This record gives sequence, structure tokens and C-alpha cells, in this order.
Amino acid sequence: MDRTLESLRHIIAQVLPHRDPALVFKDLNVVSMLQEFWESKQQQKATLPSEGVVVYESLPSSGPPFVSYVTLPGGSCFGNFQCCLSRAEARRDAAKVALINSLFNELPSRRITKEFIMESVQEAVASTSGTLDDADDPSTSIGAYHYMLESNMGKTMLEFQELMTIFQLLHWNGSLKALRETKCSRQEVISYYSQYSLDEKMRSHMALDWIMKERESPGILSQELRMALRQLEEARKAGQELRFYKEKKEILSLALTQIYSDPDPSLPSDDQLSLTALCGYH
Repeated sequence: MDRTLESLRHIIAQVLPHRDPALVFKDLNVVSMLQEFWESKQQQKATLPSEGVVVYESLPSSGPPFVSYVTLPGGSCFGNFQCCLSRAEARRDAAKVALINSLFNELPSRRITKEFIMESVQEAVASTSGTLDDADDPSTSIGAYHYMLESNMGKTMLEFQELMTIFQLLHWNGSLKALRETKCSRQEVISYYSQYSLDEKMRSHMALDWIMKERESPGILSQELRMALRQLEEARKAGQELRFYKEKKEILSLALTQIYSDPDPSLPSDDQLSLTALCGYH
């Protein structure tokens, strides 16, 4: 623990040289520190200023407790885990959770290396019925996981999680199952979707898929949304990264909005929707 704290202080001294590492988490201006941290990171990468913007979202509420989310450049999302009596307090708490995770993400142990891949694959084997030989076979779940890790060698865990969120959503949405039925290899699917970011176009396609599911099983949208909201709240209170649960909520809410804004929407046929899912998001 002492070594980890010392490493965090070293990172703070590098990225925020004018801040006192011993006081950084006690400073009430943690919101500006988080923004400053990511602006400094983006400057080091020579990216556009807009790509370093930290985005906050406060849930509508007539009174406490208040909830605030913060989305980092790249898409990772965190929220306040404490019971906050004001919007400003919720915003600061969310920023503090995000800043701690951002700093931890800079530690060498949070980067994907050969050693990390080996340990991760061994853990995956131990928790499944697979074997280490499966790691060399992309057609297996462990092999696909191994391939995905190796394809992201050198990236941080937050960067890897951003990619994993896309595959979590595709699995939840049923798109991965549909792709397997077309005999697409796991390696082909990973290579294809690794090129894409989670944007409005992808969300809209997933919302259309859920509208079709609602046609086949009335009530499933409301059921899934209740579950997503519960999962989001539980993960937020545990201080976990939230993007997967928050994206589920956004996609399902979008689908419900489209249904209720037009009771009989002019949607593509089942065959057209299936084809869209299989052809990807061009």
C-alpha cells in the first residue's frame, strides 16, 4: 500500500506539478483537478482540446440524495458513491472517484503487458472448464480473450475497458450470438469491432434491435430497463466503472422513447434488422 501511494504521488507530481500530492484528494476543487489532469494527458498526446473534455451529468431530482455522473475522455464513466445532500457535493464526489481511478490507471501495473496477459489467461482458465491450450485457439472463449488482450498490448486498463464495453453490449444485445450463427470467427468479430467507437449510430441500431424484441415479447423493454437501473445504482454505490450499465439504460430508454413517440413506427423488417446487425455499423 505504501508503495502504491508513493507511486500515485509520483504520478501527481508529473501530471499536476503545481499540486501538493499529500493534499490532492482533500482539495474541494477536485472538479478542476480532474479536468486539469485530462487536459494535461491530452496535451502529452497532442490531441484536439475537445478530446480532453470531462463531461458531467446530474440526474433530475427535487431533493437529496443527488446523483452525478462524470464521463472521461474515451468514455469511462464514474458516479458519486456517497449520499450527497447537494448537486455540487455529488459532482465533487463523482470527480473524486474519477480522479482516483484516473491516477491508478497510470500505474505500471495497470498496463497490459505479457506478464499481465499470462496471469489473466491463467485466471480465466481457473474460473472456467477450459485449458491453457485453449489460449492459442481463437475459436474458444479463452482464445478470444487472449487474442483481445494481445491486440491491446501496452494499453491501460481503462482503455481496454472501453473496448470491452462494446463487446459486453453486443453480447447483451444478442449481436454476438447472431454473428456466431453466420460462422464468423471470434477473431474476425474482435478485429472488426475493435475499429469502432460506441457512438449514436451504434446506440440507434441497438435500440432498433430492442424494439424488435419488444414486438416479440411485450414488456421485455421495461423489464430490462428496471434491471439496468438497479445494476447502475448498485455499481455506482460500489464506486465501480459504470459505462456498460449506463449505456444499457440509454439504449433501452431510446427504444422506449421511439415506441411511445410513435405507437406504430415505420421500422425495417426483421430480415433488414438482422442484416444490419450482421453487417456492422458502417
